[in-house]
Amino acid sequence: MNFEVVFPVAAPFWLLMILAPGWSVTRRIAGSPLMVVPSLIVYFIAVAPVLADLAPEMVNPTLPGVLALLSTKAGTIAVWAHLIAFDLFVGRWIYLDSRERALHPLLMAPILILTILLSPFGLALYLILRSLPLGRTPQTP
Repeated sequence: MNFEVVFPVAAPFWLLMILAPGWSVTRRIAGSPLMVVPSLIVYFIAVAPVLADLAPEMVNPTLPGVLALLSTKAGTIAVWAHLIAFDLFVGRWIYLDSRERALHPLLMAPILILTILLSPFGLALYLILRSLPLGRTPQTP
C-alpha cells in the first residue's frame, strides 16, 4: 500500500459533502453507510502486512510497542488509513446530522474541513454548534 493512495480514496466524498451538500447525488451517497467502504478497503489492505504485529499490541498496548509499530512504513500507513476511514465516518455523521438540523452549508463547510484535518476538534466544535438553536424551525404546540 502506498501512503499517497490513502486520502485520495476518501477525498471525493469530502468534496461532495463540502462543495455540493444539497445535491441529490451527495445526499444519496452520504445517506448510505457504504460511503466509507472504499476507505475501509484501503485500511484492510494497509493493515494486512502488519496485522500479526498489530493485533497483540492492540490487545495489550504498550508505549514502546505502539512506537515500534508507528516507526515502520507499513505501520504508519495502516494508522493513517485508520484515521482517514474513521474521520470520513465522523464527517458523514456530521454532514447528515447538520442536514437534518437545517444548518447552513457555509457554516458547515469549515467544520467539515476541520474534521478532515483534526477530527476531534471538528467533532467537538460541531457538538457545540448543534446544541445551539441555529437552523431549527420553531415547533408549534
